[in-house]
Amino acid sequence: MAALGSSRLLPYHQISAGNPRRKSRGGRRVGVPMCHPVRCSMQVDLERSPEVAANPAEAPPRDPLAAAGVLGLDAVAEAELREKGFMGLRKTKLVCTVGPACCSPGQLERLAAAGMNVARLNMCHNSREWHGRVMRAVKALNVEKGFCVSLMIDTEGSQTHVVDHGGDSSVKAECDSGAPYYAWLITVLGLGRYEGIQIGDELVVEGGMASFEVVEKLGNDLRCRCTDPGLLLPRAKLSFWRAGKLVESNLGSPTLSTKDWADIDFGIAEGVDFIAMSFVKDANDIKQLKSYLSTRSAESIRVLAKIECLESLENLREIVEASDGIMVARGDLGVQVPLEQIPTIQEKVTDICRQLNKPVIVASQLLESMIEYPTPTRAEVADVSEAVRQLADALMLSGESAVGTYAEKALSVLRSTSWRMEMWGREDHQDHHLLQPQLAISLPDRIAEQICNCSVEMANKLGADAIFVYTKHGQMASLLSRNRPNPPIFAFTDDASTRKALNLHWGVIPLEATLSTDMERNIRETIHLMTRRGMVKPGDVVLVVSDLIPVSTAPSMFQSIQVI
Repeated sequence: MAALGSSRLLPYHQISAGNPRRKSRGGRRVGVPMCHPVRCSMQVDLERSPEVAANPAEAPPRDPLAAAGVLGLDAVAEAELREKGFMGLRKTKLVCTVGPACCSPGQLERLAAAGMNVARLNMCHNSREWHGRVMRAVKALNVEKGFCVSLMIDTEGSQTHVVDHGGDSSVKAECDSGAPYYAWLITVLGLGRYEGIQIGDELVVEGGMASFEVVEKLGNDLRCRCTDPGLLLPRAKLSFWRAGKLVESNLGSPTLSTKDWADIDFGIAEGVDFIAMSFVKDANDIKQLKSYLSTRSAESIRVLAKIECLESLENLREIVEASDGIMVARGDLGVQVPLEQIPTIQEKVTDICRQLNKPVIVASQLLESMIEYPTPTRAEVADVSEAVRQLADALMLSGESAVGTYAEKALSVLRSTSWRMEMWGREDHQDHHLLQPQLAISLPDRIAEQICNCSVEMANKLGADAIFVYTKHGQMASLLSRNRPNPPIFAFTDDASTRKALNLHWGVIPLEATLSTDMERNIRETIHLMTRRGMVKPGDVVLVVSDLIPVSTAPSMFQSIQVI
């Protein structure tokens, strides 16, 4: 490979008379993607480069991004990079549900420092004022401490809950063998959605955490006998069963309730990055919400679909295509689907999401025992490892962080387990156990897709240390992530919403930077700054990809691929 001299950056390869061109069907000229493997000595002298000397008026100020404080880095990723190097960076993203157990500024800071990429707020619980305080605390940490934590809200949807009992974070439901029945008076929120609840129906808590038999109906209250003891959490989700079959709620009820729309307006006002939509039935649910957001939010808020009911499985592919990402909500899904089918459904959803280039979160009961205990079960660790093996983009803590006694320990277990599983495939040469399905050229933007497929193949074969992608809306960064490359992906963008959205994509480290259509300058400045901060070292090989379009080129032009 050619070496880069100490006094100048190798000129960025623009489409010129010496480079082949082809015509698209519409007659517009489109550049043919090119790859130029070059090793960088990392001794770039910005002020003395020939380009700058010839055009002093265009010379950038010394360390311009650092001086302006524009290059936004994630303090956690930066520290991890210095400690472990490029290949030691964790690729799987971590989502934490924020609740009473972890809502103080100090607790949120410790979660962010431990690797929380996205803070999730479940609108089923707590007041909007409470959620607003948490959101503002997370944003303050991002600004003051250098974190990059995105915000997600979760709509309530057509769920049936236990009314908050107002006592301890959890209540142990027990059976009294010395009496005909141990009476539990359970106030149910959303009971009106069910017609004809009968005496003798089975009430199941959180898909099986505890079970009761209905012995008397008192308005919205149900007097019950505990049949299977277990844990009763505040606002726990309920389902009703009769003769071994699920009692369906009223059909025809909208996916988003009046409360959900008010919560969405609240999320828009607070500047959330993701809205996770509960109990999605088909693609129209997603399209309706996206249309609403487009008229009310200046920022691009991503819509995630939660796969947690039979209708969502029946319309899975169209839902994935319409959404910006997917959450496999295994808890609610397990209420309607036999438990033994959940693992295969999880893998199917994960594969479809990768094929269609949508991030996927595996959620619910990953480390459920850590709500009460300081260590997980071995089966839970194996469950986390399996989700990582399936190459899910993100893993999510629910009750473990929201109401659990050991929120920070649970996140630490999630982080160390996912990292260890990722490293196992590389250190012990177990790549054959982590085989990735061949991704077909199937997306609408075929040129960008093929560029990214080839880029990742090149990066892996060359043993590149990192991939740098310069992007406006995150498209190429997500396409690179879809291929699950060995090196980490550093995504430079000047769009704040794009940066927060990329926080959910596997292996992507989003950085905020001032970018221009002059790719030479973008590359020169970002490499110079990262070198000064000790994040890039002499001899490192970096693959550069860009979807920024120079002013002088046609709208459909794509940047060439370089290795520097």
